[in-house]
Amino acid sequence: MTNKLYKGETLRFHDLIKKQKVEIPIIQRDYAQGRIDAKEVRINFLKALYDSLNSNNPIKLDFIYGSNVNNSFQPLDGQQRLTTLFLLHWYAATIGNELSTENRTLLSKFSYETRITSREFCLALVSNPINVDTNSDEAISTKIIDSNWFFLSWKNDPTIDSMLRTIDDIHKIFSKVEKLWDKLTSSKSSISFYYVELENIGLTDDLYIKMNARGKLLTSFENFKATFQKYIDDNKWEDDIEVTKHFALKIDTCWTDYFWHNFKKNNSVDEALMRFIATNAMVDLSIRNSVVDDRILKIRQLQEQPDSVRPEYFSKEGFLYLVECFEIYEKVLQNKTNIKLPFPFWRHKTENSILSTVVYENNVYSTVQTNSATYTQKVLFFAQTEYLRRIDTFNESNFQDWMRVIRNIVSRGSLDKDGNRPDVIRSPETFDGVVNLINELAKGCENIYLYLSELSNLKSQFSKDQIEEEKNKAKLIVSKPHLKQLIFNAEDNELLSGRIEFIFYTIDYDNVIDNFNESDFSNLQNVFATYFNTENSLNNDLRRALLAIEVDGNYEFYNYWWSYWNIIGATKRRLFERFRELEYYIYSDQKVYFKKLVLLLVSKSLKDIAYDFNPPDDFPNWKKRLIKEPELLDNKGKSHYLAIVEDNSCCYLLKSKRPRDIDGSHKIE
Repeated sequence: MTNKLYKGETLRFHDLIKKQKVEIPIIQRDYAQGRIDAKEVRINFLKALYDSLNSNNPIKLDFIYGSNVNNSFQPLDGQQRLTTLFLLHWYAATIGNELSTENRTLLSKFSYETRITSREFCLALVSNPINVDTNSDEAISTKIIDSNWFFLSWKNDPTIDSMLRTIDDIHKIFSKVEKLWDKLTSSKSSISFYYVELENIGLTDDLYIKMNARGKLLTSFENFKATFQKYIDDNKWEDDIEVTKHFALKIDTCWTDYFWHNFKKNNSVDEALMRFIATNAMVDLSIRNSVVDDRILKIRQLQEQPDSVRPEYFSKEGFLYLVECFEIYEKVLQNKTNIKLPFPFWRHKTENSILSTVVYENNVYSTVQTNSATYTQKVLFFAQTEYLRRIDTFNESNFQDWMRVIRNIVSRGSLDKDGNRPDVIRSPETFDGVVNLINELAKGCENIYLYLSELSNLKSQFSKDQIEEEKNKAKLIVSKPHLKQLIFNAEDNELLSGRIEFIFYTIDYDNVIDNFNESDFSNLQNVFATYFNTENSLNNDLRRALLAIEVDGNYEFYNYWWSYWNIIGATKRRLFERFRELEYYIYSDQKVYFKKLVLLLVSKSLKDIAYDFNPPDDFPNWKKRLIKEPELLDNKGKSHYLAIVEDNSCCYLLKSKRPRDIDGSHKIE
């Protein structure tokens, strides 16, 4: 049963081994802090210990916690630090002639169960004196290996190999420290840690499996965690926080637990945790780093490589925000809060959830950055998090309204006439801009439509046009709540993708609520739902109907695109090749053609518009034939490109976009 008052105790290594045996359990990895690739972590740790002893400034080595098994303490977390402390104490006893029978017995209480060879080496090291010259730079590992008690086969044990490397670094750093043994073992020793038994905080041994499934190598996450905790301590960010709520303990217990149950990949959660932390670092840099060039560089770096995150990327506020985010999603997952969204996100859709996309799912839009969600998906994660952290009680409807507004903002693409639609948030600069916009809007996330309807100005200049549209829609929804679903239906259209400015333009809405024509809006929403709601909506019926639309005496909807066919000296036009060209078109200078078309579609079909068309006397015959003879576009105009001769007497349905000769292109007169 959990003891809610249990807070652990502060111990020195000497206290711990006097109290009980310490065994590194079989399920733990090998000693990794001594590996070649862990040099930075190892040296930083040893120097921190040296600085503490040399200046007598106390240093807390965070949590050492585990379980008592057969009167031996088996650490879940702290193996690396405990092993390094064991080696430091052995070194101190060796150079200080303190390896008495009593101290040998004491140090022999530290043992490895991971391999028999590791256990035997620890015992042999304590039992056999080594002559160490503190004035010599000779590697102690050489002396150990040359000793008659050292089995050469031990060199193949990765734990022993790492221990020997650490002993050499200890010698380089601590050889000149006087009375090192006394400084380590006295009651006034400056080096200590928080000792916590899992049984007393309600956790069980199955956490071993989760914590040690990371593999045998020291991962990027473990390296980051070690340096981050030191950064937290150096900046005293947790001095006024109860030790059982410290970052080091939480990330290795309850937070790892819920990540394990939801985002385990290859029997590990390190990548998921790293992606979560890196995404929050990107947000913190955007909101709190005032040096533009610096934050843009770091945001790009984190987007391309999440495991490049560094402790110094976080401010104190950002660190506290990170902790809050971990706590929030722990509750969301535990309570099974419904944060699924019932409306489309188009190319930003998630496989399971926004959180899962950020920390777990592969990026299907990149063959290079598969372990990093898109900028847009991370923005959606930030927006979701802002709602969850700002509300007292979760309201599903209000949450969906908030996320819908954000969806509309981030879905507004940068279109071109060729139908290319790159994300509006595709760079660190745009990520930075939209994060700061959302940070402002989040003040009203609990009732976003009321907030937008009353909003006069924003500091952020990002996506000003879409914000104006959202404000206008909000005013309609607040004034006439029954319009809400109608507006939502229009927003969810595949072609419009959250932006319904064209419908407002088509019904001549002037943003005066009393002038809003609900019937006209509803009719147009139905037109878009019927004719423009899938990628397959672009067809020859649409092309023929548009050829029959007149604007200022002209029937030239195709003027949105121009090129030249040198083969016969003719103007080349395109009759829409891709569905997304339509989205470009309805906001182009030619949009009035589409306005007239959709108004006709309220009462007619595309086929009817072409069938009922009565051309004027001066109407080119080739164009009349394209409208009235469906087989021409269906069978001969499959490239959707045509060339119109200068006197407008005929056109050529081109066999491709850039035909090199006239063969295969069909002349229509």
